[in-house]
Amino acid sequence: MSASPPDWRQLRADFPILNQEVHGKPLIYFDNAATAQKPRMVIDAVRRFYERDNANIHRGIHELSNRATAAYENARARAARFLNARHAEEIVFTRGTTEGINLVAHTWGVTHLQAGDVILLTEMEHHSNLVPWQLLAQRTGAKLAYVPVTGDDAQLDLTRLDALLTDRVKLFAMVHVSNSMGTVNPVADLCARARQRGITTLVDGAQSAGHLPVDVQALGCDFFVFSGHKICGPTGIGVLYGRQELLDTLPPYQGGGEMILTVSYQQTEFKKAPHRFEAGTPDISGPVGLHAAMDYLDAIGRERIWQHDQELARYAYEKLAALDHIRLFGPPRDRAGLVSFLLKDVHAHDVVTLADQAGVALRGGHHCTQPLMYKLGVESTARASFYFYNTPAEVDRFVDVVREIQKFFAS
Repeated sequence: MSASPPDWRQLRADFPILNQEVHGKPLIYFDNAATAQKPRMVIDAVRRFYERDNANIHRGIHELSNRATAAYENARARAARFLNARHAEEIVFTRGTTEGINLVAHTWGVTHLQAGDVILLTEMEHHSNLVPWQLLAQRTGAKLAYVPVTGDDAQLDLTRLDALLTDRVKLFAMVHVSNSMGTVNPVADLCARARQRGITTLVDGAQSAGHLPVDVQALGCDFFVFSGHKICGPTGIGVLYGRQELLDTLPPYQGGGEMILTVSYQQTEFKKAPHRFEAGTPDISGPVGLHAAMDYLDAIGRERIWQHDQELARYAYEKLAALDHIRLFGPPRDRAGLVSFLLKDVHAHDVVTLADQAGVALRGGHHCTQPLMYKLGVESTARASFYFYNTPAEVDRFVDVVREIQKFFAS
């Protein structure tokens, strides 16, 4: 991280996609919780790989294969440093957060859960940290329990936690930062309280890994998952961190090449983690691009990115709160870089459609948190989500657009 403060305007220039007009208006990209844009550094890294180093990895002897293998494994080591894992062997490459959670459900879950056991979640989980556990519960006879959410401010009701952490709870899976509400959960404390009772923990870091410093050793979690495309990396690549002593006890997730030591007609001996979980030819360019993205973010400093995102979200929340006939969701203070809202008598999809005509990219819907939406009595919200390349001037324009939408529906 540079000692001098970032030049946010100069960093914005690193993203070629932002330099365009949409419907004749300058693009304002406020859909970063869905996917982040890619800097030239990442685009160039992937392009260079395909131009110079493209080959299959691990079993080749020729120079291209050696270079591709080195790039792939160097990215694993870089991901370990990004999360402050103890060893590179604690990093498993996946297609993204969703596959990482499914991998844990299909390996740890199948071998550790039985009928009557409890999987504890929170009521603000993304479907990717809910549906896999529902499927696992159906297969094993386990039950699901939930830490409740208080209301529109979307805080966890932790007064109930001790009562929920019973002897039957075997797993506590929790979101670090809510993708629909912007809530930042105290996951280090939650993991510590679970660990005191011998409960395994999984943290969904899809919305945190690229925005704030993450230290899995300090968090004390057993598993941590995130997606490359949300941290300025390519789509189709993700990371599962698991404590090595846990990973080494788990069965394979899929079978095929790469994850074996020896194969006979009757049985197979598998490699140790992480390779036993990476069957077949992997995405090789994905880790190359992810490596570049992690370098890019850490050159800026995730502490600075987090401060920038929080300040922008606070500014947007305050400006929106000054409007009439608007309902805001998530904590008024100490929120992550997003704001969800509803306008009175205006569907969220209409807000997003009209905003798009003004060049503002928002997201409208249940944001893969349908149960939470139902609890709050709504079907959907409109969401503006920010990253370090966004500016206060863009927030001003966005709020003007929201005001224009209100006038349109009031006329």
